[in-house]
Amino acid sequence: MPTPLIEREITAHVSLTTPDGAFNHDALGWSRVPVHDTSGIPGRGHWGRNKRWEYWNVMTASHIIAFTVSCVDYMSLHEVWVLDRATGDAIGTTVISPGSRSATLPASLGAGPVRARTRRIIIDVDETFDGTRLRGTAPRVSFDLLAGRPPGHESLGVVVPWRRGEDIPRFQYTVKDVARPTTGTVTVDGITHDVSEGSWAVLDHGRGRWPYRVRWNWAAGSGAVDGRVIGLQLGSKWTDGSGATENALLVDGRLSKISEELVWDYDPEQFLRPWRVHGTSADLTFTPFYDKHSSTNALVISSRTDQLFGVWSGWVRDDTGTQVHVDGIEGFAEEVLNRW
Repeated sequence: MPTPLIEREITAHVSLTTPDGAFNHDALGWSRVPVHDTSGIPGRGHWGRNKRWEYWNVMTASHIIAFTVSCVDYMSLHEVWVLDRATGDAIGTTVISPGSRSATLPASLGAGPVRARTRRIIIDVDETFDGTRLRGTAPRVSFDLLAGRPPGHESLGVVVPWRRGEDIPRFQYTVKDVARPTTGTVTVDGITHDVSEGSWAVLDHGRGRWPYRVRWNWAAGSGAVDGRVIGLQLGSKWTDGSGATENALLVDGRLSKISEELVWDYDPEQFLRPWRVHGTSADLTFTPFYDKHSSTNALVISSRTDQLFGVWSGWVRDDTGTQVHVDGIEGFAEEVLNRW
């Protein structure tokens, strides 16, 4: 059943950790703009549990572009992936390297550049006065994109604890930034394609200390409906029972927090069947057209991901109680099983 929650909005800057590296209870809550200082991650005494990453996904009329820069203490993992929507051809490159030397990740969101430097993958993420510049090269593909940040644009920041009470050794701070209008170019096999108006970027920024085994659902959508820019952000499983959700609706840059554990109905044996995400504050259907299935098994790390790309329909209530329809916006929904 859907579960309503009471969540605290944080409006002032706060540190995710205390000076001795423990979890700071004052950081519990959600925000409309990034206000959390995550410089205490990784932190001494917690080696092996610290996870830091930047994931970007860009959906255009012709291509889907995704990349990751990440470090999990004992190794770094970087990926560049491009799908030709017309042909269904996908080009993906993943590099796993020991330690953290190949990854540059800022202490807090926007506090510095993001870099991946390996023989096969080069990624650069830099903040600009009007957005975020995304550049990367990998075998057969390259991209140079600007994910715009319109005035007043808000994003969802949430701190999720894995235990209640005084001792919270495992926790995550995530920023999910949806409906970022994107322009630029993507080049595949020497042919350059324009990324023009109507393309959208989504950011997943993560800093935290995780359990070794975890399972999650994540979904997002971006697009224009009836002359308004709509962004959809949903999550499940990893937040269940924590007292926090990562559910939100964005309308013309204004965020409405959904403080309810929604119900996810889908068939894990046939991911390409329609998904339904619903509760008292939302009734959504997701119709997939492509399954990006991937798996990794590198001794201490293993993962299985099914990321479905498709189209959303249905409605979500904003913070005034009004039903906002999302019919036709594109995005993704995923199931991930990780051992890391």
